[in-house]
Amino acid sequence: MPVLDAASTIAEAVASALGQDYEGELEVVIGHGPSRDGTADVLEQYANNPRIRVVPNPSGRTPSGLNTAIAASRGEIIVRCDAQTRLSTSYVRRAVEILQETGADNVGGVQTAEGVFFLQRSIAIALKSPLGIGDARHHTGGKPGPTDTVYLGVFRREALKRVGGFDEAQVRNRDYELNWRLRKTGGTVYFHPDLRTIYRPRSSLRGLWRQYWSYGVWKRSMLRKHPHSLRGRQLTPPAFIIGLAVSLVLLATPWPWAAAVLPGMYLLALVATTLAQALHHRDPAVIALPVVLPTMHLAWGLGFLIGRKHAGH
Repeated sequence: MPVLDAASTIAEAVASALGQDYEGELEVVIGHGPSRDGTADVLEQYANNPRIRVVPNPSGRTPSGLNTAIAASRGEIIVRCDAQTRLSTSYVRRAVEILQETGADNVGGVQTAEGVFFLQRSIAIALKSPLGIGDARHHTGGKPGPTDTVYLGVFRREALKRVGGFDEAQVRNRDYELNWRLRKTGGTVYFHPDLRTIYRPRSSLRGLWRQYWSYGVWKRSMLRKHPHSLRGRQLTPPAFIIGLAVSLVLLATPWPWAAAVLPGMYLLALVATTLAQALHHRDPAVIALPVVLPTMHLAWGLGFLIGRKHAGH
């Protein structure tokens, strides 16, 4: 579990990891970065717990924290966790069973976004909608089977050693990048809906914008390293940005009406999605979807097209 500035969430994350119904030996190894919010004080409470170890991650970056924690761990099965995620009680047991049944290198399941605050709930709803996340099975669910990537993941140690672990230069999109290398070396990444996690999304538009901007930036970095890993859905946000730019140009042509086609279609999609989600969720937070969804799309697309890589976690 890589941890940085997670004082408000780390205790629940550790409790969900220790609360598994797995009957084998289980340890929690935390790669702790230079937190500034009191996370160290929370982790100090675990100092005498033999099932929990905290190892330093001076860079604070998630991939280096993961590699450091993996190196310090002893098990043959590595369960990737996050401080913002809660594992279902049967997660580890079921994941080990699926690894044994399928022979896969990595297995994962459904990421269920749940919010507490108003905007956080709206972002969680957006993450469950087709307009928000497309057809990614770790968001939408589906039948068990091989896939291109999974959320978090439960790995065979030998598989991680085979590909050299996480790429520490890949700050974001690191899971997809690792799973690409696993598959390129003959391994299988397997999705199963029995594996469920609860994820707490960002709770502000600024945080959401920064998150999705960095997703776009690091997806471009990923594609430079592995151009054949491209999937059509990954080009949708940058294509949308380019389409908006073309729409502006059309205003100065003999066909200014054409400038309204793409924005109009997008607006209709926002309205339809908002109405559909309102019927499904019955949560007042759906009224923020016409702001949340464009924030996600514009940030991802602009980050992909013009964003620069920077240090982060």
